[in-house]
Amino acid sequence: MTTTMITGGTVVSATGSTRADVLIDGETIAAVLAPGALPDLRPDMSIDATGKYVIPGGIDAHTHMEMPFGGTQASDTFETGTRAAAWGGTTTIIDFVVQAHGQRVQDQVALWHEKASGNSAVDYGFHQIIGEVNAESLKAIDELVGEGITSFKLFMAYPGVFLSSDGQILQAMQTAARNGSLIMMHAENGSAIDVLVQQALERGETGPYHHGVTRPWQAEQEATHRAIMLADMTGAPLYVVHVSAKQALARIAEARNLGQNVFGETCPQYLYLSLEEQLGAVSEQWGELEGAKWVCSTPLRSRAEGHQDELWKYIRTGDVTTVSTDHCPFCMKDQKVLGAGDFARIPNGMGSVEHRMDLLFQGVKDGRISKERWVDVCCTTPARMFGLYGKKGVIAPGADADIVVYDPNGHTSISVETHHMNIDYSAWEGFEIDGHVDVVLSRGRVIVDESGYVGTKSHGRFVKRELSQNLI
Repeated sequence: MTTTMITGGTVVSATGSTRADVLIDGETIAAVLAPGALPDLRPDMSIDATGKYVIPGGIDAHTHMEMPFGGTQASDTFETGTRAAAWGGTTTIIDFVVQAHGQRVQDQVALWHEKASGNSAVDYGFHQIIGEVNAESLKAIDELVGEGITSFKLFMAYPGVFLSSDGQILQAMQTAARNGSLIMMHAENGSAIDVLVQQALERGETGPYHHGVTRPWQAEQEATHRAIMLADMTGAPLYVVHVSAKQALARIAEARNLGQNVFGETCPQYLYLSLEEQLGAVSEQWGELEGAKWVCSTPLRSRAEGHQDELWKYIRTGDVTTVSTDHCPFCMKDQKVLGAGDFARIPNGMGSVEHRMDLLFQGVKDGRISKERWVDVCCTTPARMFGLYGKKGVIAPGADADIVVYDPNGHTSISVETHHMNIDYSAWEGFEIDGHVDVVLSRGRVIVDESGYVGTKSHGRFVKRELSQNLI
């Protein structure tokens, strides 16, 4: 077994920060020690973290590697996407297995295992998308819990593709309430949105800006409230993904105040970007199609309406449980351009898996959240939410040695010229971060250091998850 000692740093957890040394034995953390407590120890490797933060490896609980969408697929493979995640201090992802109409859940799980096995730089788990709720898929929900897939995503959007009726959602929630699994929800009123989209196109409003306008906050708030009520009827826990509207988060906060097991996730794009500035962007190269770079669902919200500041507030209050990325990148060339003249045909998704830890740390620097809250929403609570805590999300004896040495006095410039995701543009072009990922360890192995990425594409392992450890 190789021993590694990280010395001189400040260990930052969800509950506090302290100067400490961290001893690693093989793949796990052996001890968290007072500085200099073992002066005679001669580890195989030493990492000097003086003046830096030592934090658990990031957990991105919402990614879509190689996801099929509208005749194309997400441009990041498991190999390229997880390598980029490693560069950014994320050491575990949870990706979504996709079951669409006519597909067997078990067949899709096997396909995702085939995609990921031997091709992941970091550890990975799976959520299961249930795109067709029927007797067979409800049975699969029970079966997959035993295979370490303990969370199941449903859609209130995309009629004819993924949308489930309220009755189908009720059945899935009843199943989850019985077996203890977690229902994840894409909460938008898809039927109303489809009408708004068709009306906009008929008026000749075809640019990316109208993607946001036709998915108004009311559609997100209404669906979020409906999902909460269905969860209340069944007793199932509910995790609402990629919440972008402050009104939807207000409904989540109300349910939580009443003691309901309801949780909200947001993403960096909803904290920083906007309808006006990004979806409404125009460039010499792409014209109004420039905004296609930021087409995602739920959409970017109006800055004039104050959604971004409110979402930061809900991170501080704890009503935003986790910050994930919904990483689902598509290149402009050959992919986003499919929506030229019809925003409804633009592949939905952005690339952020490499930048989440940095973007949220900028919130620390800007005084929006504490460094402890940064670790909480990016590392610790995702582990608890999705049955990984104890092995992931914490620096403690017995945990996997997934550790990031982060320099709060460093600097990171984000650009298509410097990122490592397989995308031909950066949704974060020109962002400057007052911090830097210096060293990344995955299960005790250094995979990023001052020389760059030093990991391998086969290092990552599938992680069987327990039931959520974050419920009342």
